[in-house]
Amino acid sequence: MVNFNTIDDFDVNDKTVLVRIDINSPVDPHSGIILDDTRMKLHAETIKELSLKGAKTVILAHQSRPGKDDFTPLKQHAEVLSNAVGLDVKYVDSLFSSTAKESILALEPGQILLLENVRFFSEEQLKRSPEEEATSVLVQQLTPLVDLFVNDAFAAAHRSQTSLVGFTRTVPSAAGRVMEKELTVIGNALENVQHPCVFALGGMKADDSIMVTENVLENGTADYVLVSGLVANIFIWAAGYDIKSINKEFIEARGYLDMVDKCKELIERFGDKIVYPKDVAVSVLGDRADVTIENIPNASIFDIGRESLITYAKIIREAKSIFANGPAGVFENPKFAICTEDIIHAIASSDGFSIIGGGHIAAATVNLGYGDKMDHISSGGGASINMLAGKPLAAVEALKDSKELFDN
Repeated sequence: MVNFNTIDDFDVNDKTVLVRIDINSPVDPHSGIILDDTRMKLHAETIKELSLKGAKTVILAHQSRPGKDDFTPLKQHAEVLSNAVGLDVKYVDSLFSSTAKESILALEPGQILLLENVRFFSEEQLKRSPEEEATSVLVQQLTPLVDLFVNDAFAAAHRSQTSLVGFTRTVPSAAGRVMEKELTVIGNALENVQHPCVFALGGMKADDSIMVTENVLENGTADYVLVSGLVANIFIWAAGYDIKSINKEFIEARGYLDMVDKCKELIERFGDKIVYPKDVAVSVLGDRADVTIENIPNASIFDIGRESLITYAKIIREAKSIFANGPAGVFENPKFAICTEDIIHAIASSDGFSIIGGGHIAAATVNLGYGDKMDHISSGGGASINMLAGKPLAAVEALKDSKELFDN
């Protein structure tokens, strides 16, 4: 049951529609050129539809965050977005200056305007409630100029920030097509799980994967959780194996030392439903060496081992539902990309319904040419993993509240 409004619930002709999208993109550190337009293409559907329906479309978006090398203005994004949408996207280098306001008021039906990087606005970083965000300068300045707010930024939906939740309290609000599809596909898959159901969880954000592991085993969603990446190293340590000081120190440096006891508890509770590697690949003088978990040298673990991969692939191919998030190892290095690639291949060759989380594993899936072999590739790693963990998404809750607020 959809409990938020979508674009279909509004007549946008000759209306000024404020759209929040997520076009945060990789940027070449030397040239400053945008390297990938995937997210631009994803949001093109929403933007083009609004334009063709006669909306005056005003776009809010971000690029990186303060302190990062790729924290840049959005002028180049406007050019790349224009190509993705197939329509001219104007750009103004401010958010609510007199120039920005005049540019918004000057829009004709069908025209599109991209405002400046919303994270140049300091209040965007405060993470307050929608009620508090509604009092921010950004919301107060732009609200009188717009008729409708559309949130299409699923990839940032787990964040409670001004541009994501503030406008839902001041103007009628709706989900854009990317947001609508993500919530519908992932939501339906979680509500109507076909068994056996497998979660393949890797990557560097071990706390997220451990949180998902507990949730999906506790509520009976998953039959197996296959762990890889940094989370696998923590589970191996928790299971009583010596992963050596270099790997223990790395886990501690990432702030995950307290997760060892948590993983020990999960192993005791769920037993063989949590599948961790029986062998791993370590880096010895830059080369790959596969070793059993009983014989790990004091060398960095960069991948799961080939023997473990056989077990993982077999479980995946027999599954009817597969959720995957995070790479199995340091896949940027070809020597340690083997298991990430083979897990993706196993998912692609399975008959099960497959959902790939966003971020690195989504990029790897597309780069390997398996994009059309998956049932759904999510645009947001953080948002999708929060959904899998059963956590509410701040921006989605704000859309639900807005429907109640303005429909009554």
